[in-house]
Amino acid sequence: MNKIIFTGLALMVSMTAMAQQEMADDGSRVVLPLQAQACTLPSAPPPIAEAPVKADLLAAQKNVKGFQAEMAEYRACIDKDADSAELTWGNQQAILRAHDYSVEMEERVAAMFNEALRAYKASIATE
Repeated sequence: MNKIIFTGLALMVSMTAMAQQEMADDGSRVVLPLQAQACTLPSAPPPIAEAPVKADLLAAQKNVKGFQAEMAEYRACIDKDADSAELTWGNQQAILRAHDYSVEMEERVAAMFNEALRAYKASIATE
């Protein structure tokens, strides 16, 4: 299950790059401004073992917290010039989409961790 989620995350990252070339209704391109293109979208943390033990969860928790901190930095970076009068409507849409995508990615990673935590708690409850 974790491998499927991880593969899905990788696919979504590649799809984000392709979506940046979309045309807006006003004829402008939906593309991130240069400053936002310099921001680095963090990679998802490594998958958690199918049958996690406490050490796996502690390592995963550390990885997830680090990922969340990196995502906050990424969002601050892409949002830095979001209110600039120089941005086209397409630029603003691209920033909004990149921001929303990063939140969705973070939510998927958190759900993956929570699923592993529930599996761990279920396994120790039966011992």
